Amino acid sequence: MAASGSNRPMESRTGRVKQRYNNKGERLVAGVVPLSADKSYVLMIQSTRRKGWVLPKGGWELDEECTEAAAREAWEEAGILVTIDYDLGDIEETSPRKKNSSSGKSKQKEAALYRFYEATVNSEEIEWPEKEKRERRWFTFAEAFEQLKDRPELQTALQRSTMRR
Repeated sequence: MAASGSNRPMESRTGRVKQRYNNKGERLVAGVVPLSADKSYVLMIQSTRRKGWVLPKGGWELDEECTEAAAREAWEEAGILVTIDYDLGDIEETSPRKKNSSSGKSKQKEAALYRFYEATVNSEEIEWPEKEKRERRWFTFAEAFEQLKDRPELQTALQRSTMRR
């Protein structure tokens, strides 16, 4: 794997071989609410699976702490280096689970339990693993909350943060 100047991998982790699950079978997902230093803006990324903007998040894997997974997802998806400031706690997935038919077979999407952290963005890198797949953009609280209207679990993470309203 090639690495950036900050010694970070330039390829995203893929697959679910090392994915963590809880005793209820929920996939454990780590994410960040990445804020500007003055807490006036949140950085969001273009979703690859759905239209619209989301917070950086992804699977928490067996070989890392949850904070490490959150910071890794911020790097892979948004190309940002962050300082984790606060644990925003667990958030149950409340979105209706859709059928996943990408393989031609209809199967229920697995449930997820989210753990979000408030983070301060230290730098936005020019190159990052998912640059070709995603855009990133800064939003005010009101703009971000509106963009996340179909993702109540992400709205909850944003609301729990100390971002300026």
